[in-house]
Amino acid sequence: MDRFYKSLPPITKAYGTACLLVTVACQIGLLHPGQIAHVPYLSFLHFQIWRLITNYFFLGKFSINFGIRLLMIARYGVQLENGPFQRRTADFLWMMLFGAFSLLALSAIPYFWSPFLGISLVFMLLYVWSREFPNANINLYGLVALKAFYLPWAMLCLDVIFGSPIVPDLLGIIAGHLYYFLTVLHPLAGGRNILKTPVLIHKLVAKWRIGAPPTNVAQPDRTSGVAFRGRSYRLAG
Repeated sequence: MDRFYKSLPPITKAYGTACLLVTVACQIGLLHPGQIAHVPYLSFLHFQIWRLITNYFFLGKFSINFGIRLLMIARYGVQLENGPFQRRTADFLWMMLFGAFSLLALSAIPYFWSPFLGISLVFMLLYVWSREFPNANINLYGLVALKAFYLPWAMLCLDVIFGSPIVPDLLGIIAGHLYYFLTVLHPLAGGRNILKTPVLIHKLVAKWRIGAPPTNVAQPDRTSGVAFRGRSYRLAG
């Protein structure tokens, strides 16, 4: 287990660890979820700025759903960071930050407001992964076989069936599609990439020596979806 943990890429490892620690702290009473939730009037009017960050680290109390979300980070986040974003730690960090900013903006819409956006951020990771590896074979709970391209929608339907709120999943899909459209689909259609990773993010990653240093080796085609062709993955089993 220790070897596996050390082998995890830095951004995914940091986010997954933070989610686990915050959830454990809430479970044993060291923290109350209300202390870290994003409540606009507290975040902005009372200058409790930490709420804008801490709300992304709570995935709900210990449950099957919490385990599934943590598994999604460990699987899809790792495959993204070790695959299309390999040696592009700054770009992966920027994707996560953009997702967080987008979700915060979307949550300003009354219908979409949620005190915790961690599940949405995890769903964004899942959505981007499904677009990077659309032809990967997924065995969903050992019951349904489908292509990865449809996995976010299948997971959303399952959450609805089992009574989970639809809004967090839907927010993640919207944020993930917005990122993928701006960085991949729009440039492919002849537009320019207006979502390039800021120089500041590159400098911070280099200064803190996060991840492997970038190289000049050409990156694989991010829209081909062939990186995991022929492989099969079973979720939660």
